[in-house]
Amino acid sequence: MPKNFKIAGLGSYLPEKILTNADLEKMVDTNDKWITERTGIKERRIAKEGQPSSDLAVEAAKIALKNASLDPKEIDLILVATITSDMLCPSTACVVQDKLGATNAAALDISAACSGFVYGLVVCHSLICQGQYKKVLLIAAETLSKITDWKDRSTCVLLGDGAGAAVLIPSNSDKEGLLASTLGAMGSAGNLICLPGGGSLNPATHKTVDERLHYLKMQGNELFKLAVKSLVEAAKTVMQKAKVKPEDINLFIPHQANMRIINASATRLGVPMEKVFINIDKYGNTSAATIPIALDEAFRAGRIKKGDLILLDAFGGGLTWGACLLRW
Repeated sequence: MPKNFKIAGLGSYLPEKILTNADLEKMVDTNDKWITERTGIKERRIAKEGQPSSDLAVEAAKIALKNASLDPKEIDLILVATITSDMLCPSTACVVQDKLGATNAAALDISAACSGFVYGLVVCHSLICQGQYKKVLLIAAETLSKITDWKDRSTCVLLGDGAGAAVLIPSNSDKEGLLASTLGAMGSAGNLICLPGGGSLNPATHKTVDERLHYLKMQGNELFKLAVKSLVEAAKTVMQKAKVKPEDINLFIPHQANMRIINASATRLGVPMEKVFINIDKYGNTSAATIPIALDEAFRAGRIKKGDLILLDAFGGGLTWGACLLRW
């Protein structure tokens, strides 16, 4: 059986449309100074009308497959992490399978909100190391603009659209791949980030539409405290498991939710900011897609080299959290 996986190819895709803070000033009662100071976000990408999450996923996947020198028909499993699926059924992974022509792949979605890519890496690691699958396409794709209440200034300034993908293949080396991981959840606090309408609890009616229940709801102050606590504890857990210290980390890629959360987490972990990858200013919070987009950008920018220790750390709706320590 394989000892681990290795990342054979990465890819990411961002929609063309840019929505700046100046644009938002014309839409809701807010301003660039407040958004920048509170979140660190300057702009975000917005998918076109009629452009679902599967379209973004496919574009990111095509780049990852090209970088891995693989044909879609060679992929035997597709996992898509998303909370903005094209529809409730079929899964977005099945839609992606069809659009890619990956006819030999099994397909399923993962719903863990912003932690989705990290959850996906752990699932893929288990399946690959069990010998179940050999060439796995893990994608995180979100079109949060489709579930954003553009009248709610507390949430609409935060969210954006994008997708990231990774091709994972078996490795027999104990010097690369996933060194340690941890996953967690707190369902009792699920109401802090939720989308109340559209499911079996509140099916779509005139009433749910009138009450704006089909938009993402957040309770920011409570989330801030839990996010920092969970990110720090998850990161410490994987470092302890792998017997590494903060100074051993070459690059820290946290979920890009809020610059203040990123700063607080890095400070409590003892990781200097020059080792933290940040792109929240350009894209905002793209939920599950933030980490794979950042991973791809960091690699292309030369900030990841063979042998580096990469710490991935995420927190999101559910509530969920998870961290992975990778040896590149």
